[in-house]
Amino acid sequence: MNFTDIKGHELTIRALQNAVREDRIFHCYLFTGEESIGKRLVALAFAKTLLCKSEGIEPCNRCNSCLKFDSWNHPDLVFIEPENRLIKKEVIDKLIKSMSILPLESKRKIVIIDQCDKMEVETQNALLKTLEEPPSYVNIILITSNVNNLIPTILSRSQLVKFHPVESKHIIELIVSKYGKTREEADFIAHFTKGSVGKSITLCQHPEFFERRDNTISLVHDIIRGDRINVLNSIDFFVQNKDYMDEIIDIMIYWFRDLMLYKEIGNSILILNKDKIQLLSSETFLDMDRINDIIDNIMKTKKLIDNNVNFQLAIETMLLNMQEV
Repeated sequence: MNFTDIKGHELTIRALQNAVREDRIFHCYLFTGEESIGKRLVALAFAKTLLCKSEGIEPCNRCNSCLKFDSWNHPDLVFIEPENRLIKKEVIDKLIKSMSILPLESKRKIVIIDQCDKMEVETQNALLKTLEEPPSYVNIILITSNVNNLIPTILSRSQLVKFHPVESKHIIELIVSKYGKTREEADFIAHFTKGSVGKSITLCQHPEFFERRDNTISLVHDIIRGDRINVLNSIDFFVQNKDYMDEIIDIMIYWFRDLMLYKEIGNSILILNKDKIQLLSSETFLDMDRINDIIDNIMKTKKLIDNNVNFQLAIETMLLNMQEV
């Protein structure tokens, strides 16, 4: 893993490389940003650079340190992530004890804690003592997509590094060249994942996503054209895909967003479902107020599902209201 392997985040990477060049590395970094946006990849490339024997701004990939890093066998790298959605206190207690041991092969000891927000408050307070007085040879990289779950004192002891969505053009180039998607498919994925490289790659590797998308749009099309019988038949699809409801709801919202755009300005580069233009054009009989009401109804259903309201009832009500608004 090198910085050059990472799509986007150029300014963040340049700032980290400048810190290495000028030897002003902070004891603790906090990488924050949306899930699967590239925080972990940058953290690993940064850690590999700091441990590299060449002491440059990019790992050399030839020294023993780089080779051991690539095989996850470096004695001076500690990588911690949740088990069963939790980072237990005993794991952090063990980490704290190990910090008193000098690095075995490098000048530094690097600790990466992924999804650090999965530490309970007691565990965060235990780590805080180390952040306040860390050994000079220890550098800690905390990674989170939910900074609000961290206690304020951890934030104040860390150097904050914010990650922003990757430009869609970078994701499109990657998807087309490496995963064989058409530009239309790649464009849809890049915007659907809101600039998340990790999520985009995941969708490319799971062709059933496009099948769910096609089925969702087809069901919505039949329902808004007044097929009441299909409403009841559609319930099974949503129940069977309950684990993907966030994804399905986003597909529906983007569909009606595109419908509004199409009614306003026609076939535009702003439309995401470019490969469905013909189907989209057949739904222009819906007026703007009705489309807005449908979107509001979908959003309300999402909140109900998040609050553990009866799933099947919530979906059935949403679909029936989709016909009646």
